[in-house]
This record gives sequence, C-alpha cells and structure tokens, in this order.
Amino acid sequence: MKISLKNQHTPNQREELDRIAVGVMIIRGLEPNFSSKVDEQLKEFTGPARDTGAFYRDLSNLLWCSIDNDDSRDLDQITVTEQMPDGGIKLYVAIADVDALVKMDSPVDDHAFINTRSVYTSARIFPMLPTKLSNDLTSLNPHEDRLAMVCEMHFSKHAEMLSSSIYMAKVRNQSQLAYDAVSAWLEDKGPMPDGVKRISGLESQLKAQDELAQKLRVLRHEKGSLEFDIFQPRASFVNDEIAEISQQAHNRARQLIEEFMIATNGCTSRFLAEAGIYSMRRVVRSPERWLRIVQVAADRGYKLPKEPDSQALEVFLAKEHRSDPVRFPDLSLIIVKLMGSGEYIVEKPKGHAVGHFGLAVSDYMHSTAPNRRYPDLITLRLIKSVLFGQKPPYSTDELKALALHCTIQEDVSKRVERQVRKSEAALLLSSRIGQYFDGIVSGANEKDTWVRIFNPPVEGKLVHSSKDLTVGHLVRVKLIYTHVERGFIDFVVTG
Repeated sequence: MKISLKNQHTPNQREELDRIAVGVMIIRGLEPNFSSKVDEQLKEFTGPARDTGAFYRDLSNLLWCSIDNDDSRDLDQITVTEQMPDGGIKLYVAIADVDALVKMDSPVDDHAFINTRSVYTSARIFPMLPTKLSNDLTSLNPHEDRLAMVCEMHFSKHAEMLSSSIYMAKVRNQSQLAYDAVSAWLEDKGPMPDGVKRISGLESQLKAQDELAQKLRVLRHEKGSLEFDIFQPRASFVNDEIAEISQQAHNRARQLIEEFMIATNGCTSRFLAEAGIYSMRRVVRSPERWLRIVQVAADRGYKLPKEPDSQALEVFLAKEHRSDPVRFPDLSLIIVKLMGSGEYIVEKPKGHAVGHFGLAVSDYMHSTAPNRRYPDLITLRLIKSVLFGQKPPYSTDELKALALHCTIQEDVSKRVERQVRKSEAALLLSSRIGQYFDGIVSGANEKDTWVRIFNPPVEGKLVHSSKDLTVGHLVRVKLIYTHVERGFIDFVVTG
C-alpha cells in the first residue's frame, strides 16, 4: 500500500526553533502558553481602561512618541520634552498603566508571576501578558488614548535634575518610531523617518530629547557609569528561514531611551522612599571579585585601585574600547561576569541604598516596562497606592519573597534565550560544515576553550585546542560539527 506524503508538513527553521524554545521553557519551569483560565478572563476585556476621574490628568495633547524595536508591539513608555524659559528642560515619561486592567491575583496576573518577564527568542516572543493586553489594550499604541503613570522631571540647562513628580494621566502616542531609523537620522546617516515627517514639531522635539539624553549620558559617565559592548547576536528571517545573524548595535536612539529610563527609575525609587514604604530595588552590588578585575586590567598594562571604583574602571574600559575594539566585547563579558549579575532586593525607606554599581547610581529600580516585566508591575501598584492614599498592596515579607522569585526567574528566562540563540546559530551553520572562519578566543577554563567567529557573529567550542590559546588570541578555525537541538557548535584551529 502506498502512503501519501502530500499533506505531510516539513517544519521550517522558524518552527523548529519555536519547538526548541517551547521545550527549553518547559524543562526550566516556565509557561510558554496561557492557561484556559487566562483565555476565559480575556473575554472580560472589551476595551482599554478609561479615565477614572480627578486622579488622571489629561496630557493627551502633548507631542508624545515611542521609540522601540522595529517589531515591538508592547509599547510600555512614551516621552516628550518641554523647553523652559531659563534654558532648562522638562522631561515627561509616561508608563503604561497596566495595573488598570491586570489586577492582583487574577489569572493573567498569576501567569505573569510565574514567568516574571517576556521571553524573547528570534523565532517567537513569549509575552508575559496576553497580546490582547500587551500589544493592544495596555500598550501605548499610536493614536489611542491610554492611561499612564507619568514621571515629570525638571532639568537645568546642564542636565542636572532639579525636581521631579509622579502622577497619573491620560496620554496619546502621536508616533511609533524605531531605534535604527531614528538613530541613523540623528547621526546624519539616514533620512528622516516618515513617522517624524508626518507630525509637525516632532523633528525639533526629538532633537531636544537627544540633546538632553547625551548630556545625561556624559554626567553618568563622569560619575563612573560603565560602558560595555556585550556580544548580543540577533537572527533575522526571510520566509521563515534564517537569513543572517548580526550583532545588535547599541545606537544613539537606544542611548536616548536608556538615559530617560535610568532617570525615571531613579525618580520612582526616591518617590517610594520619600513616601515611607518598602520597595523592590534593582541592584548590582560592589564587586566582591574586584581584585580579579584589578588583575584583568593589570594583564593589559593598566593599574586599578585596590578598592572598588567604578570611575577608574570606566576610564580603563573606555581606553580599551578605543585601542582594541575587536577584543572589547570579550573583555566586556569578563568584567560583567566578575561584577556579578543584578538582583532584586527589598529596601526600607530612607535606608542605606545598595545601588547599581554598573550604572553608578544609588537609587534604581525597574519601573518602566510593566507590560514586559513583573517587578515593574509591582512597582506601579506600589506607586498607585501612594498616589491614591491606599494601603500598600504587598507586605514587606511578600515583597521579599517576590524579589527572590523575580531574581531566580529572570536568570532562568535569560538561560532560555541564550540556549535558543545557540540553537539558531547551529542551525545557520549546519550547512557550512568544513568551511573556514576567522575568529577570536572568547573564553577559556581548565576544561574548554571557546571561539567567537566574526562572520557570522556566533560562538562555539574549540576541540583539541592548545592550552597556549588565551582569551583575545586571533585564530583561523574550521567548522566540524553542529547539533541544533542542543546548540552545539565545534571548531578546530587551523592557523
């Protein structure tokens, strides 16, 4: 008997990576899909949250805009500035009022609690909230009225913060813009984006935002904020097949949003501290392995002080970035690992702030992305309780448990993302066994040595490698093996 193959489906590369991502999430205890209870609750949402009276100001007429990735649909924040008569500038950052629809202990909130953040893979995004919410009803979508928490900041003409306030408002995104197009335009490397051309006054508005962001950036680096160039490859698809893997650029538009979010997170931290309630901070502690960082610098002919000093470390990193940009991503990774990962902790009001060593700020939390991160939704609820004169929604013990849970789950989800990136790299290279590549030794320990090839920018293991190879050594390698499911890529040195 003949068996017809007519209706059998051969998975494309996107589907294969999607299947791998789902499997890795399940193995690591995350939920790739929403439950039937969430589906039932979604039927209750017939539209976005509406203005609830005097608590919400009407700022919908301001020239708000969003800047995000090209494919982002979960818009968490929009920004606008206003020039002051004394030469200073007023910055408004509006953050989506996700809590207006996503209530504590609801099925949607329960799912968000499990994963604690959206998981981003090239083949598929696993959103923390259902897309009916995160991409629509709780997203600050263009030309739609939405409720938001607004952080209003007053800066001097030298970008020193003079004061800030937080309140609830109705806002309206006038234009959805993308990082790469805005950055190319700001740097005179590309045309003005259509989303800027269409809105009268948006050109000068964005240039004012860029000017403020660059001033804030300079001030942070003077205080010791660290500048890294982390290896962050990103796959792109054409007809559901991987077309290329490229390094994600940290461009001027990303810097703009980064500076505004850091400033906002500082304001929300201080707001809760001044209100006298406990809050969940995002911290990177002063490195316990500082002496190892000192040795890394010494190996490159640079002397760092014996005590942790972010300003001295930033000077060293800037020097290395200028003198050896090819090896800088690997140096960045070494320093990041020695500094240790960030974590969520609970801090009492007006207590000693642990701070964020890498950003050189003492007051910092995650508050600007409540569609994508659960700690930001927690912070939003805490701030609203203060603004509305209500009791904090979480006890101190509950906050401590949440902080630990969010730290653990963030690490888990990032491991998922790294695993899928390895699989997509193996998939791209699977047809190139036997080909030769130029690369650089990116890691080494007693057992294994790794190499990062330049084109495409992917990392694999060196087999039968010489113990004389150290991090930073330029090599010529041959690809001998890939395993897509497990994300294995093996090279041998040829020169």
